[in-house]
Amino acid sequence: MTDSSLATKCVVIGAGQAGLSVAYFLQRLGLEAGEEFVLLDRGPEPGGAWQHRWASLRLGSAHRVNDLPGMDELGLSFGTADRNTPARDVVVDYYRQYEAHFDLKVVRPATVARVTDTGGPLLVEIRTEGGELELFGSTVVNATGTWGSPFVPWYPGMRDFAGRHVHTAAYRDAADFAGQDVVVVGGGTSAIGFIIELESVAGSIAWSARRPTDFIDGPSLNLEDAVKAVAMQDEAARAGRALPSIVSGTGVPRTRRIQAALDRGVLESKGVIARIETEGVRWVDGSFSPAQAIIWATGFRPELRHLSPLRLREREGGVTVASHHSERDPRIYFAGYGPSASTIGAARAGRNIARQVVATLSRMGR
Repeated sequence: MTDSSLATKCVVIGAGQAGLSVAYFLQRLGLEAGEEFVLLDRGPEPGGAWQHRWASLRLGSAHRVNDLPGMDELGLSFGTADRNTPARDVVVDYYRQYEAHFDLKVVRPATVARVTDTGGPLLVEIRTEGGELELFGSTVVNATGTWGSPFVPWYPGMRDFAGRHVHTAAYRDAADFAGQDVVVVGGGTSAIGFIIELESVAGSIAWSARRPTDFIDGPSLNLEDAVKAVAMQDEAARAGRALPSIVSGTGVPRTRRIQAALDRGVLESKGVIARIETEGVRWVDGSFSPAQAIIWATGFRPELRHLSPLRLREREGGVTVASHHSERDPRIYFAGYGPSASTIGAARAGRNIARQVVATLSRMGR
């Protein structure tokens, strides 16, 4: 090790819901934050991916945010949070209080460049504002989520488009599209939310969903839908396949806002894009929609590039994960991947991962 290197028993990468949940239970099991485990986060402030969400997004209008384990000690709950305040502000505030209350000593902003196997401990190379650091960990919990890896599908003519390509990760405000012709691509809650926001702002809106959206009755997911979605993620993770969309397993709840938009005829997809042209989009039926902007609400992929030196990926495109750890290297755990890839399963996985990490350390004599 060099002068800029440190050693710890466990490195947790990412301080969103999944990473904070694991850190909470590691602490409960006796590991000291900042010494026996180190929690790294790339974001400039608490909140995980929520700190980057658009200003108009409110709690209850999209995916549910589950409470972190132990949050009740602070007298906080997302179930009773202010629905008029931007969701990002609420989450950032609650996560900041949570980190301080449990003294989790989050290191931020800290970007993990790569994780490599030294033949002994795992080497985590980190970029910080103060320079580059090396952190050696007996185990690593990857809780990086997906926000840093936006996915945009390829269509013929994409580079010929004269307008703007805007992914969900870069969307900020409907006012940015005032008076413009806009095409929204995607079949989930983000795409639907953008369409509803843009309805009274944009010059025109055309929606492209590759398959009919399954609108389910009720304002939120029921238990059966949640179990189905988690099972689909678990099956793919165990087989090393690319993970399916959560929405494909749950559908989109008919909130009052969404039902009103359906009744107005706003949420009618034009289907699949045939090609993108300089001034807009050509559909498979030959019709054309002009566009100055295309909003890609097409989701994200797991952020795993920093783990590439470990060669964990399978030919099928995913990482084989069973019981939250890599089948190829049992020292690598995944929180927020597979069955814990959404708020449906992330908090529940924290306890199991922490217990397995402690058991692994015990076997190592650590």
